[in-house]
Amino acid sequence: MAQVLEFKLPDLGEGLTEAEIVRWLVEVGDVVAIDQPVVEVETAKAMVEVPCPYGGVVTARFGEEGTELPVGAPLLTVAVGAAEGSSGSAPSPSSSLPSSPSSGTESSGGSGNVLVGYGTGAPAARRRRIRPDRLDRAVAEAPVSVAPVVAAPVAEVLVAEAPVHEGPVPVVSPLVRRLARQHDIDLRRLAGSGPDGLILRADVDRAIRTVEETAAATAQVQTPVAAVVAAPNGVAAASDAERIPLRGVRGAVADKLSRSRTEIPDATCWVDADATELMAVRAAMNAATGPSAGPKVSVLALLARICTAALARFPELNATVDTAAREIVRLPGVHLGFAAQTERGLVVPVVRDAHTRNAESIGAEIARLTELARTGKLSPAQLTGGTFTLNNYGVFGVDGSTPIINHPEAAMLGVGRIMPKPWVHRGELAVRQVVQLSLTFDHRVCDGGTAGGFLRYVADCVEQPAVLLRTL
Repeated sequence: MAQVLEFKLPDLGEGLTEAEIVRWLVEVGDVVAIDQPVVEVETAKAMVEVPCPYGGVVTARFGEEGTELPVGAPLLTVAVGAAEGSSGSAPSPSSSLPSSPSSGTESSGGSGNVLVGYGTGAPAARRRRIRPDRLDRAVAEAPVSVAPVVAAPVAEVLVAEAPVHEGPVPVVSPLVRRLARQHDIDLRRLAGSGPDGLILRADVDRAIRTVEETAAATAQVQTPVAAVVAAPNGVAAASDAERIPLRGVRGAVADKLSRSRTEIPDATCWVDADATELMAVRAAMNAATGPSAGPKVSVLALLARICTAALARFPELNATVDTAAREIVRLPGVHLGFAAQTERGLVVPVVRDAHTRNAESIGAEIARLTELARTGKLSPAQLTGGTFTLNNYGVFGVDGSTPIINHPEAAMLGVGRIMPKPWVHRGELAVRQVVQLSLTFDHRVCDGGTAGGFLRYVADCVEQPAVLLRTL
């Protein structure tokens, strides 16, 4: 006997509370296997394919592409064991559902897994489409019976403040669902007039008429809308102004930066440094041949290695503040974040245990994480847990900035573009490769002397890379 199960948006971890539907991977009527990805969602941290823990026939989807859903909201419903219940002249079950030794497990509730990579290991079945007539017969055998429309009383439409149905929506007809979707009718707010509260087409038609009558009555008493409306902050805004929702990566960035500015009393110091020697050392490293040759080392990797050396000397900046306990928490290891601009927005991948790596290892990990960021495949775990951030805004062609600390960290080093400038070198004016370095730090964890000492040490390593030999 078929059973309709509802699959809700699972908790994707890392404190995420909502996700945006980017792309549906299945259609209504498709056959899905246990742990088969059914939808691609975008969270505030990454793109994730969500697998369904049930195997069966998709009977409904909730939300169009671009819709943002909270954790726990329904994603889709699946008729589990639907094909086994079909009879009569319909094709055999093997032509509708993929045969599998685990079919008994599927009908008993699925695997319970919610993230790709944590499935049962069985290959996902190909998507198959069940003909509407066969789908209606299969789903109708669920523990809900369909009564003739003429024998049922007219449904009473619930108003907006009425309670929402919990559990699966009592609808078995795809036609009823499509009609409701076309007219933006929320089936979860309808009281069905069929047996056991089953929602019939007459119920949806009544809801459509109610909405149309309400809209017409409202239009008669509404006053003309002014060309200019007042925005929430009191500033006049044109009625045709574009409004862009703060969600996904943009929303996460907005929340984190706002919290940083609200909670952290930050200060910034900066210094210009002669990077000519650093660039010469990098060129020599990358030009090496023979046994000493290796992967190319980027400027960002060298700067990251300099940061780990500086944090070893000034551990006050590798910290966070526990506001509830009123304590400064100094962290034992350096997990170095670096700012990366992608099509989805600004993200900060984290190089784990950067204090244990050399420049070559850090560079390889930065390259790997950058590629994942560009393709939108970074996991939430790869975007969290940083203790210090390196921001190379010089790639945008700017010299300086006052970066905002990546909450809950205590400091961020900003690096401007490296470009030829006049510089006094060994008592004479010369053209040198100059870079501006800026450090924004949480004044609660240290005073200006510590921050200045950190920045001066970084500048010294940039100007005289041999200084790093002391820590190798």
